[in-house]
Amino acid sequence: MVSRIDRKQVVDTALRLLNEVGLDGLTLRRIAKELNVQAPALYWHFKNKQELLDEMATEMFRRMAASLEWEGAEGAGQGHSWQETLLVACRGLRRELLGYRDGGKVFSGTRMTDESYAGPLDGLLRSLTDVGFTVREAARAWWTAYNYTVGLVIEEQSVYPDPGEPESRDPEMRDPAYDVELRAEKIGVGYPLAALAGEEMFGDLDRSFEAGLRIIVAGIEATAGQERRS
Repeated sequence: MVSRIDRKQVVDTALRLLNEVGLDGLTLRRIAKELNVQAPALYWHFKNKQELLDEMATEMFRRMAASLEWEGAEGAGQGHSWQETLLVACRGLRRELLGYRDGGKVFSGTRMTDESYAGPLDGLLRSLTDVGFTVREAARAWWTAYNYTVGLVIEEQSVYPDPGEPESRDPEMRDPAYDVELRAEKIGVGYPLAALAGEEMFGDLDRSFEAGLRIIVAGIEATAGQERRS
């Protein structure tokens, strides 16, 4: 019998259960049962599910920052071009979020509950400003790449609901609703271009992610310095 619980216990349990039941199945009552306490005990730490999700997302970021080459405020971008720094950060963000069932949905739209994000963010932005980006340009570049990555993960986790590393997935793990060939059979006669697009959108998701990310980086390159020139 658990006689006392703290915020960390609740969050660690919630993240573990998330991988088992998904976001829709994650309730305060279920977490309390797992901790062998009554549900009201959780309200000492979190007033509602949204507060819990905020703390879960913050813990996800703490773990992410510890395992990724974000390099913190002191060294972001050392030995890398700014382009590679953005690519590495977004690839790492995607990989980490895919490690949690519904990780993209949990992370999206939540509020950080502490300042653990500030050092990595400052370092990443500095890698851009050090090569001539204004702060506004650097922030816009990262915010665009970040939102692309999180949004893609949300869509990707509809195709592959089970958490895990991208390279460990096999076709049997795909949601049948995203069968590319079946989709093409249904709409191909009347909408041939939409049918062909299915392979790009729902086929090789690693390739699609990399292609889209490089489009964003190319756009940042093409528009860098426009504000200073106007």
